[in-house]
Amino acid sequence: MARARSNTVTSLLDQCFEENRKWARNAVAKDPQFFKRLEALQAPDLLWIGCSDSRLPPNEIIGRKSGELFVHRNVANVVEHTDVNCLSVLQYAIDVLKVKHVIVCGHYGCGGVRAAMSPQPLGLIDNWLRHIRDVHLWNREELGAITDLDERANRLAELNVEAQVANVCHTTIVQDAWSRGQKLTVHGWIYSLSDGLLRDLGTVVESSEQIPSEYRLFY
Repeated sequence: MARARSNTVTSLLDQCFEENRKWARNAVAKDPQFFKRLEALQAPDLLWIGCSDSRLPPNEIIGRKSGELFVHRNVANVVEHTDVNCLSVLQYAIDVLKVKHVIVCGHYGCGGVRAAMSPQPLGLIDNWLRHIRDVHLWNREELGAITDLDERANRLAELNVEAQVANVCHTTIVQDAWSRGQKLTVHGWIYSLSDGLLRDLGTVVESSEQIPSEYRLFY
């Protein structure tokens, strides 16, 4: 049964609609054909796989306009081989939109990464964070040598990006694209909340020859 919303909630939601109308008016004022073009075309060259953190608006970070960036976001930018949601986005981006670059972007100060470093139970999300705990386990010697907790969490955020880039490349979707000669490069980036700057982690994969043979599919 529907309940009456509080004045606070109503005010917040009304503000959202008001800002939406203002944004639409401004968009048309700047470019009268803006929405007509968006209706007719979606042709991004980039797929962004990033964290759900509200402080990371992907389009704004890299200066892309509407229609120029295809986006998938989840807690701590995880790419899991049984996550049908993420895989569906990946396949649509590669097979239909023909994106040329897949960017896995994490960020320093990631709450999901910090939570994965703690034994404190959080509920359902612990099952999701298990993927990051695996990355922590695989790199426990390096991470254990970092005494500062913030620095250790930031390094784990970097290692998590590298692991998720690998997971993207291990999918049949990406390897199918490479096998048919489609130009596709997967990148690992990280964003700093402290200065608003992106950093390229130097993790760049553009062919199946760059991934371990255990994950490579031979066509």
